[in-house]
Amino acid sequence: MDVIANQLFAGLSMASILLMIALGLAIIYGAMGVINLAHGEFVMLGAYATWALQTYAGIGILPALPFVFISVAAVGWIVEKVVVQNLYHRPLDTILATWGIGIILQQAVRLGVGAESRFVKGPDLLSGNTEIGPLIMSNYRLFVIVFSMAVLAATWMLMTRTEFGMKLRAVIQNRAISECYGIEAKRIYSVTFAYGAGLAGLAGALITPLFSTIPTMGTGLVVDAFLVVIVGGLGSLIGSAAASVLIGEATAIFSIVINDTLGRIAVLAGIILLIRFRPRGLFPTETRR
Repeated sequence: MDVIANQLFAGLSMASILLMIALGLAIIYGAMGVINLAHGEFVMLGAYATWALQTYAGIGILPALPFVFISVAAVGWIVEKVVVQNLYHRPLDTILATWGIGIILQQAVRLGVGAESRFVKGPDLLSGNTEIGPLIMSNYRLFVIVFSMAVLAATWMLMTRTEFGMKLRAVIQNRAISECYGIEAKRIYSVTFAYGAGLAGLAGALITPLFSTIPTMGTGLVVDAFLVVIVGGLGSLIGSAAASVLIGEATAIFSIVINDTLGRIAVLAGIILLIRFRPRGLFPTETRR
């Protein structure tokens, strides 16, 4: 039971990372219908930005978070303006273009800082563990869980309680009509894409004390994040939250019962079965473009 409890906690912390990555994907797809295959590279850029700030500027991971968000969001804004904006309503071209952008970003990092693993020191403030009975919880992983919940709440507030969110929902429902009312759809798209990229950068920053930082680190993470978005329902924030916990904990449980490889296969089989009977996910959203 001790092992199971601690493994479930580890699964929950990983689910929190997946949630922040998936939120960016869900927002970008829900608003623009864009399948962004470069999203994993935004995670990687966030990780390398954190490493660079700590290595060259002496800035710890916690104070670096705002800088990471802004810098990766700026990269996302440029990508949307230069490439993605010209490919709306051309889904295949968008997939190929973002895939190519991802390769370019990976190679740029390899040329700039090398392909060897980089490591980021966790914050001293969050070192150590918290013990509750048999459960031993890393303070840093607890912070990651709480931070991801705060990001989810902030994103929900942004989308449902602000003028920007109202305009975004209008563009999602009907771009042509919303533009007739003076809403600049292109500007809304650019800000939305940048925000989603910034969330991926935050996830990359937070994962650096847990995993080594390498140019290809975002590839596996973005696959899991896509699964979260598909299971939760394309464009659904609540669905992404529920699916991230479901997938993260299912992976943790199966890893204990069998092993990591077979556990992964079992989770994928379960996702395929779910999609077979609920092809639009657990919390489908209605959109019109």
